[in-house]
Amino acid sequence: MPRQQQPATRPVRRRSYDQFCAGARALDAVGDRWTLLIVRELLAGPRRYTDLHADLPGVSTDVLASRLKDMEQGGLVTRRRLPPPAAASVYELTERGHGLLSVLAALAEWGAPALVERRPTDAVRAHWFALPLLRALEGFGGAACGGVVDVHLDEGDFHVRTGDQEPGEPVYGDGPAVRADARIALDAELCLALGRGELTFAEAVKDGRIEVSGEGPLAVELRGA
Repeated sequence: MPRQQQPATRPVRRRSYDQFCAGARALDAVGDRWTLLIVRELLAGPRRYTDLHADLPGVSTDVLASRLKDMEQGGLVTRRRLPPPAAASVYELTERGHGLLSVLAALAEWGAPALVERRPTDAVRAHWFALPLLRALEGFGGAACGGVVDVHLDEGDFHVRTGDQEPGEPVYGDGPAVRADARIALDAELCLALGRGELTFAEAVKDGRIEVSGEGPLAVELRGA
């Protein structure tokens, strides 16, 4: 019996604005809904699919899988298999994907005035406040005493990196760090105010609105000693 010929599969054509413009090309790559929020999560380092889905409330499994596939094809993320005993696949940003940090930081600064009141339907994760806080911590650390700062909010804990970083190094992470060079405690509203530039980190420390602990060089610098 002759073998039935399978229909040829056509390559999926991604949507494009088809405009010879840098802005349009950028939106071809990251303009789809959820894409930049996936980048936000991966700025914390390699993540499993299940972890990404848990920290992106509202995204369907089909949409998340589709976006990750598009981002792989576009050179924004890679997928690799962890060695045993983990034996799980993780997604991580490429160098090009990490280049979107400044884009997300600018969007967070632009969108901060809209966070006047938390709506009943709003989900929240503590590490979502990392981007506005990073803006306030610019200039601290440098090559001499950069490091990891544990951050405590009522919403939870996360950690951020200050100072010079290796290319592709995670800029923040969920939960306390294994080793922190300083620890700070503040509230989410102050975190957003710092991101909007309404006051500086040093002013908030002086006013007693940020509590800094630790004895290392970075903690001393953050305290303004």
